[in-house]
Amino acid sequence: MGACIDEGASGGEPNPTKTLAFLSSGAPEAEEARERLVAKYGAVAPEEADCIVALGGDGLMLRTLHRFLGDGKPIYGMNRGSVGFLMNTYRESGLRKRIAAAKRSIIHPLLMHAVDRGGGEFSAHAINDVSLLRQTAQIAKLRILVNGAEAMAELIADGVLVATPAGSTAYNLSAHGPILPLNAPLMALTPISAFRPRRWHGALLPDRAKLRFEVLEAQKRPVSVVADHDEFRDVVSIDVEMDHETRLVLLHDPGHSLEERILREQFGY
Repeated sequence: MGACIDEGASGGEPNPTKTLAFLSSGAPEAEEARERLVAKYGAVAPEEADCIVALGGDGLMLRTLHRFLGDGKPIYGMNRGSVGFLMNTYRESGLRKRIAAAKRSIIHPLLMHAVDRGGGEFSAHAINDVSLLRQTAQIAKLRILVNGAEAMAELIADGVLVATPAGSTAYNLSAHGPILPLNAPLMALTPISAFRPRRWHGALLPDRAKLRFEVLEAQKRPVSVVADHDEFRDVVSIDVEMDHETRLVLLHDPGHSLEERILREQFGY
C-alpha cells in the first residue's frame, strides 16, 4: 500500500450520511454555519457520528483529523476559513447527497519518536510533516540515517523536514520541496535553508523507509522537533516513519478531490 490511496465512496464502506456531527473552528461565520446545519440536518455527538462535518479552514481540518486519528471515521470539510486547501466549497443545500457522492482520500500519517537531552521520550503523529528546527541563532548540525545506514554525515542547516504526499503542498512546498502525487508511495525529505551541503535539495524516499536524525553538538546548537502542531524542544535523536496501520479518511466532492487539487498545484493553478 502506498502513502495514500484515493478511491470511490462505494465498495462496502458504511453509509457516511446516516448520522452527522458538526464541528466548527469557533470563528463567527463557522459557528453560524454550524447552527444552521444542525437545525437543517440534525446532529449527534462526534463520537457517535458516521461522518464528521468540519466547518472552518485547514487548521480545523488538521485538528479534527488528529482528534479522530485511527478510527476510520470519514471527515467532510466545508470552508469557513481562509485558505481551505483541504476543504470543500461551503453550501448548505443537498449536504447528504454531496457526502454520499464524495470521493474518499485515505491518508496514512507519519509517526515520530524523539529523545531529548534529559532522556525524556516523546511520540506524536503528523499528517503534514515532521520538522526539525534550530532553536537559537546557532545553525543546526544533523546526521541523517535511512534504514539504519548513514545517508549524510552532517547537514548544516536551519533544519530539515519529512513530508507526506498530503502535506507536500504545505511547509514542504514553502521550503522548495517537491509536490508529491497523493497516491505516491513516497516521503519528501527537504532541507530548510541548507548551508552545507550547499547544493543539496533533499531526497525522495520510499514510504517504508525508517529515518533517524541525530543532533550534533546538541548543547551548543539546540534543536526542536514539530509534528504538525506538537513541539518538543532540546531533542538529540528523532525517528520518523510512515504509520501504515493508521488511516484517515477525507471526503471531497467529485472533481475536487485532494488528489486532483495536488495535481493542479504541480501546474501552478
